[in-house]
Amino acid sequence: MEYLVHILIFVSIYGIIALSLDLVVGVAGLLSVTQAAFYGIGAYVTALLLLGTGMNFFLAAIIGMIVTAVIALGVGVVFSRFKSEFYALGSFGFNIIVFSIFLNWQSVTRGPLGIPGIPRPEIFGFQFSENSAFLVLTLVILAIAYGVYTWIEKSSFGRVLKAIREDEEAIKVFGYTTSYYKLVIFVISSMLAALAGSLFATYITFIDPSSFSLNESIFMLSIIILGGLSSKRGALLGAFCLIVLPEVLRFVGFPSDIAAQMRQVTYGLILILLMLYRPQGLMGEFRL
Repeated sequence: MEYLVHILIFVSIYGIIALSLDLVVGVAGLLSVTQAAFYGIGAYVTALLLLGTGMNFFLAAIIGMIVTAVIALGVGVVFSRFKSEFYALGSFGFNIIVFSIFLNWQSVTRGPLGIPGIPRPEIFGFQFSENSAFLVLTLVILAIAYGVYTWIEKSSFGRVLKAIREDEEAIKVFGYTTSYYKLVIFVISSMLAALAGSLFATYITFIDPSSFSLNESIFMLSIIILGGLSSKRGALLGAFCLIVLPEVLRFVGFPSDIAAQMRQVTYGLILILLMLYRPQGLMGEFRL
């Protein structure tokens, strides 16, 4: 039972990330690979505040989201002027820069040694020390993220984002400042990713740079490609499939020295088959 709860917690955390990333990639049509960077910023800010000041988790998570939003705003001002492949390349570079900071700013992040002993969340004297209680917390936050996605998708703001996705030049003719819309959704997405990072840091109680590398951003992108772009249910399905799949492969019986490589081969094969036979993903409305 504990093992199942552990898996569901990770599905929930990655579900939040998938929803946040799909707002940028699926709804707005912007190929971004920055999500692991924002995920990491939220995790590190929360961990440092919890350990350094003894601050309440929820306040620390909010501050982590604000710090991430400020960074995303600065970066997004530049990114929002880019199109297609240039947007992707810029986000690619940003993720590498953030990972390098996590790795080399050892006086703050402890570099590859990581930050241990991060406390679990607590509210009104109740600590989410049991995994079952932590699962409830992650599910509540996942439901909030799902609600935010739904509200944006159904709003006039969301309709403009979809129009930008389909034809940015055409929507400019009607007087819309598309760079503003791309910047706003980029910042909102970063804040949700930072919140997921806060949950991850306090659940594992340890973080190090390896959890926030470029490979992690590509894995997050794979989740929404599998589930289907511009689909909140697809984002959650993709998170479930790619979190559960490695656990299933544990029982296949691959030798330990090739098990990790076989997981990567399996991921690659799934993506190739999707690109060939269902490029919009399992439940998607849009394809890159």
